[in-house]
Amino acid sequence: MEVPLHVQRPLCCKTIFFGEGTHFKIKPVVGFFPYGKTNLSSQSSSWQKDFPGAGFSHRVTASADFSRRRPRKKMNSRAKGSGLKGFVPKTQVGTSTQKQDQRSNGGKEGSSSTTSTSSDYIGTPNKTVEMKVDTDEERVAGVHPMKKVEEGRQDEIDRKLKEVQDGKSKAAEKLNQVAENGRVHTVNDGLAKSQKLNTIAKNVGDVVDRTGLGGTTWDIAKREVAKHNASIDVDESKKKIATVRNERVDFRQSVSIIREEKEDDDSSSIKLKLEMEENMRKQKLERLAEENFSKGIKMFHYPEVVKPDQDIEVFLNRGLSTLNNEPDVMIMGALNDWRWKSFTKKLNKTHLKGDWWSCQLHVPKEGYKIDFVFFNGKDIYDNNEKKDFCITVEGGMSVFEFEDFLLEEKRRELEKLAKEQAERERQAEEQRKIETQKAASEADRAQARGEVQRKREILQELMKKAVRFVDNVWHIEPSEFKGGDMARLYYNKSSGPLAQAKDLWIHGGQDNWNEGLSIVGRLASSDREDGDWWYVDVLVPERAHVLDWVFADGPPQQAIVYDNNHRQDFHAIVPKSILEEMFWVDEENKIYKKLQEERRFREEAIRAKAEQTARMKAKMKERTFKTFLLSQKHIVYTEPLNIQAGSAVTVFYNPANTVLNGKSEIWFRCSFNRWTHRMGPLPPQKMLPVENSSHVKISVKVPLDAYVMDFVFSEREDGGIFDNRNGMDYHIPVSGGVVQESPMHIVHVAVEMAPIAKVGGLGDVVTSLSRAVQDLNHNVNIIFPKYDCLNLSNVKDFHFQKSYSWGGTEIKVWFGKVEGLSVYFLEPQNGLFWTGCIYGCKNDAERFGFFSHSALEFLLQSGFHPDIIHCHDWSSAPVAWLFKDHYMHYGLSKARVVFTIHNLEFGAQFIGKAMAYAHKATTVSNTYSKEVSGNPVIAPYLYKFHGILNGIDPDIWDPYNDSFIPVSYTADNVIEGKRASKQALQQRLGLKTADLPLVGIITRLTHQKGIHLIKHAIWRTLDRNGQVVLLGSAPDPRIQNDFVSLANQLHSSHADRARLCLTYDEPLSHLIYAGADFIIVPSIFEPCGLTQLIAMRYGSIPVVRKTGGLYDTVFDVDHDKERAEAQGLEPNGFSFDGADAAGVDYALSRAISAWYDGRDWFNSLCKRVMEQDWSWNRPALDYMELYHSARK
Repeated sequence: MEVPLHVQRPLCCKTIFFGEGTHFKIKPVVGFFPYGKTNLSSQSSSWQKDFPGAGFSHRVTASADFSRRRPRKKMNSRAKGSGLKGFVPKTQVGTSTQKQDQRSNGGKEGSSSTTSTSSDYIGTPNKTVEMKVDTDEERVAGVHPMKKVEEGRQDEIDRKLKEVQDGKSKAAEKLNQVAENGRVHTVNDGLAKSQKLNTIAKNVGDVVDRTGLGGTTWDIAKREVAKHNASIDVDESKKKIATVRNERVDFRQSVSIIREEKEDDDSSSIKLKLEMEENMRKQKLERLAEENFSKGIKMFHYPEVVKPDQDIEVFLNRGLSTLNNEPDVMIMGALNDWRWKSFTKKLNKTHLKGDWWSCQLHVPKEGYKIDFVFFNGKDIYDNNEKKDFCITVEGGMSVFEFEDFLLEEKRRELEKLAKEQAERERQAEEQRKIETQKAASEADRAQARGEVQRKREILQELMKKAVRFVDNVWHIEPSEFKGGDMARLYYNKSSGPLAQAKDLWIHGGQDNWNEGLSIVGRLASSDREDGDWWYVDVLVPERAHVLDWVFADGPPQQAIVYDNNHRQDFHAIVPKSILEEMFWVDEENKIYKKLQEERRFREEAIRAKAEQTARMKAKMKERTFKTFLLSQKHIVYTEPLNIQAGSAVTVFYNPANTVLNGKSEIWFRCSFNRWTHRMGPLPPQKMLPVENSSHVKISVKVPLDAYVMDFVFSEREDGGIFDNRNGMDYHIPVSGGVVQESPMHIVHVAVEMAPIAKVGGLGDVVTSLSRAVQDLNHNVNIIFPKYDCLNLSNVKDFHFQKSYSWGGTEIKVWFGKVEGLSVYFLEPQNGLFWTGCIYGCKNDAERFGFFSHSALEFLLQSGFHPDIIHCHDWSSAPVAWLFKDHYMHYGLSKARVVFTIHNLEFGAQFIGKAMAYAHKATTVSNTYSKEVSGNPVIAPYLYKFHGILNGIDPDIWDPYNDSFIPVSYTADNVIEGKRASKQALQQRLGLKTADLPLVGIITRLTHQKGIHLIKHAIWRTLDRNGQVVLLGSAPDPRIQNDFVSLANQLHSSHADRARLCLTYDEPLSHLIYAGADFIIVPSIFEPCGLTQLIAMRYGSIPVVRKTGGLYDTVFDVDHDKERAEAQGLEPNGFSFDGADAAGVDYALSRAISAWYDGRDWFNSLCKRVMEQDWSWNRPALDYMELYHSARK
């Protein structure tokens, strides 16, 4: 039978077992045990690896013939405090357990294990001693000091081991004491052999149970004892067991002590390991220093292979360096090609032989290279012969991974800065609100104080006139009363104009009618005989000082005859009222609170309207941007539509609609940031076919520092035929990048600008385009003539800035803000612009030529370096050739010239010359560009000629914030808004207020605008029982007189349905756009046209002739559905082809019939056109593409 007993130290047998006939066999096991062992080397993992025989396990075994052995002499206990060294081993025959132990030790020579049955329990990780009790004739061999554990053990290890062993003596002493005090030898000598064995087994079992070894071994021992002791009294055994169990608490204490000692052992083991590693490191460094010095290498590092997230040591041999005579040696460097985390540290003299200095550096996980130089802290450097020192980091980030890391860091930094900026702006806004509220409060208080003073003065004057009664007219009873009292007012009906009235009423108030009409009552006839007296009981208002009233023959709103005391009204003093100062203080506070309330209501309404306007503009802008991205969908589009930096995007291309139609292969060439990205153009990639489609596709990873994606297509990898969008290339914006596109500087040189000097559409375009581009975060300036007829009321911060000379003339420069734009006004002192007009002088060409040249000179002398100089029409066309001839190579080399034709009808010669010199040229619609492409001044330059639609300013033309119309409206309430505007228009012009179709005409009366078609449209509308309103004038007196005659005729024959206003009236134009159902524009030619765009902004349906910009913006509801869908739109109006009456009839008749026959459909059409974006949102994006193209 085997009974394992696990303790923390090997115990002397004399201490544990005694008794007659008891023989012991002690068998130490030297080797590795997976679960439990006594590790005399403090359990150092590295030490165990080097010395696998250092683990011990001891087993005490009692043999099967234990009860038959003759008694032996009792063994004496070992003295307390004696050290335990081990047991003399006895060779055992190997068993299966022994073989397993050998395998665990890797089959190393010298390893051994004890004999064990298959059910032996492998102990816990605590260090244990296992004892085996045998009943053969052998006596206990005793203990002796342990000799060396393994051959070849070094003296130093023996010394360390002895220190560890000595540190454990205290724990061993504690354990011996516990054993002596009753663990095993508490069994009495007089007990029978079987009783002794039973007690020992129970005792050992309890120890096993308390040390967490489980019940397996204990159960085996219990069964073995039971076989040989069947006649033993069980009750007696239980008593003995109880006695032993009482001693468990002592054992727990010993286990706690042993665990504490184990922690000390671990610490000692770690210390030993560190010391050994340090010795190895010193030897390695000495070898490296000697090797490098012998080769003349002055710098090395340890470890030799540098990895990320590691501490390294850099060594410099000062004697081999330019710093050999310097007392201080320092290192200065940075990571990853000097791009990240710079550092400076001081080096210290080392223990190495020679003049070696060193310092420690930490290599972050993001590092792939360390760059550095050495210096003396001042001005003497060792930079490795101008090549700098560097250390390569193995296994770290690649260069491209580090680039992405930097970009991600920058993105986080930008987000942080954006949050901080937003918080600063929020705080500034809060402070601004506080200051504004404070100023408003002070203003309201001052206003209240002023009103009180005025009331006080009026009341004082009134009280001088007020009386208590008028003989034989009126009096009050009682004569003394105050606010809140009921008083009876008597009136002698026969004393005034109400003598014949059958009914009498009082209409009254207080304090000069301060609270309005507050007293109303019906008088009753009195039984007094001294006259025709009537009376009424009146509740005197609180705080009243004077009562005011008149008498009438009926209640308010029904009375006809009044007695108002000869228009002086009646006034009576309230006798008991006292005009104390406190009354006026209360009155002031009352007025102040009322003013504050009114102000809050007003400001809240303004704020709500501003927020709604911002939401609508943002929504419109988002829809327009989506339309912009889809504008080339028949050729190219992406998934996702909105490209995000740092993500993948798939580009789909349809070569069937391009010059690459029919090509067997399509190659994709791509880069970012206008082809300027740090990675350069990506290698050409062959696009893959899309299943069941004519499209091909390719996927691309968009870098974090991208703000636009650029690409073209070709037929072969090496080039061949390209589709580069007619030289513009394909560009798609990228959102969410860490790098933003640098703002461009655009300068417009123009002679018209709304609203300060407007003649036609040119002035609107210059202002609106500039604002739209500025809203895209670009810098925009305008250079403009300072006419003596300028409307300076629309110029803010207008002031003189400087003077300069050119061409022998002094030119004064003025500066001001117009619609938020920076404008430089040039005033030559030669009087060219002191003419009282914009156009119309005989020397207009000279005037504007001088202005164009002086504008370029201003840019040069002021040090401006614009990216784009944008000139307009014939009037500033000279800028194009003057720039190239005189300024392009003399200080303005960065600039590129863009020229826009607004109307080719004027100044064709100047326009042709500008077309030749400009880098890019545009006109104001795509269709108009095709219509004029055959013109000899245009035809040679079609390669750089583009059509870009004009837009309208959504802030100027906004029915939701228009002060010229009676009701603000949006697409959601367009029907109600337009109904109110139509009624207001009818009332203003004296038309019949009726629900009739109303056609509006707003135009200059010229042949270009189709004046013969306008006249026909007027008569056709009247024939269909509609109303017509015309607003406009003619520069030609003959045409003006013709329309004056037509107006007289119509006002006579159709006064309630026709009105011609032959002038220009800005407020009236807004009311016509809002009140009309249709706006007709029958132009013979129209480069762009703004009238139809404004009409749709106000929910009016355009009726137009198909020409120029009218064709590009109006899509017939019956014929242009597919054409509209190609532009991402829905049909929005009525159109006709011919320039004759039949064409007008065809379109106008369909429009008016739709109004009569399908009002619900017509109302939905009004809502639809309001939701379409005809602002500068889209044209501004197109112009920016053009500007970038000009700079390529």
